[in-house]
Amino acid sequence: MRTTRVQPAFAGLILAQTAHSIEEYAGRLWESFPPARFVSGLISSDLERNFLLLNVALITFGVWCLFWPVRRGWPLAQTLAWIWVTIEVLNGVGHTLWSFLRGGYTPGVATAPALLLLAGYLGYRLGQEDGPSA
Repeated sequence: MRTTRVQPAFAGLILAQTAHSIEEYAGRLWESFPPARFVSGLISSDLERNFLLLNVALITFGVWCLFWPVRRGWPLAQTLAWIWVTIEVLNGVGHTLWSFLRGGYTPGVATAPALLLLAGYLGYRLGQEDGPSA
């Protein structure tokens, strides 16, 4: 996998997820979104701390993916990048639909478009890697 075009796209997606996680934390997502409440409650009863730890772990994993598998061109890099694309598209669509159904702002919707755009761009770059010129 050539990483020269994928690296900046992947980095942008991780930065967008970081901003998204900050928005969710500031908006106390774990209090209003049942799936976030459920996942945050799996570790202990301190939902706020668990939500924060899970998001820090997610961002740390993203940075690890960028600097090791993606940057170094590991065979696993493309699979990991496609997993990130899938997760972030679902994340962006989910927040948008939730806000639409609630009829207003919900934590995470302001940064959801960035997730969708950057995940789409990363997917486009990954698709070019699969093409005949790769």
